[in-house]
Amino acid sequence: MATRLKSMATLPKLIQTMRNEAPKHSNPVLPSLRRAFSLYDQINLIDNVPEDQLRFQEFNETSFTVNGVKYEGSLLCVGNLLMSWTPRQFSDITPDSLSIFQTVRPIPELLIVGCGRNIHPVTPELRQFVKSIGMKLETVDSRNAASTYNILNEEGRVVAAALLPYGVSS
Repeated sequence: MATRLKSMATLPKLIQTMRNEAPKHSNPVLPSLRRAFSLYDQINLIDNVPEDQLRFQEFNETSFTVNGVKYEGSLLCVGNLLMSWTPRQFSDITPDSLSIFQTVRPIPELLIVGCGRNIHPVTPELRQFVKSIGMKLETVDSRNAASTYNILNEEGRVVAAALLPYGVSS
């Protein structure tokens, strides 16, 4: 108890000493944001993707650019495999068009459906089919589907994407 009282009595003196010893700047210099984020600038995970890993880089109304190669039309991606896909509009996406997932192993944890320019609700039949395989289903526009696929794939997660070209609006 006596030690506590003694330390409490010396605390104001310690604070005063620290204030007197603090350097006095007439114009304080703020740290540079560039210096604060220099480590981030040096580590750019998006541009350092292994060559064998799929990465969507660009898209337009009718195609996608993946790992520097331009692909016309709809695409189906499973892990790091890429294939042409037959649906040309959202109504063409059926359990039959996604039947490849009945044989793919390991089963992707998530199927991201890129609906084109606009998001569309999936039919209960399609939702049940995807669920029966053991996957979760996410429907978004194709631009966000490609971005989400890139991120999850880079994390090493087993993910799939079924993408209509961005120009598809119905």
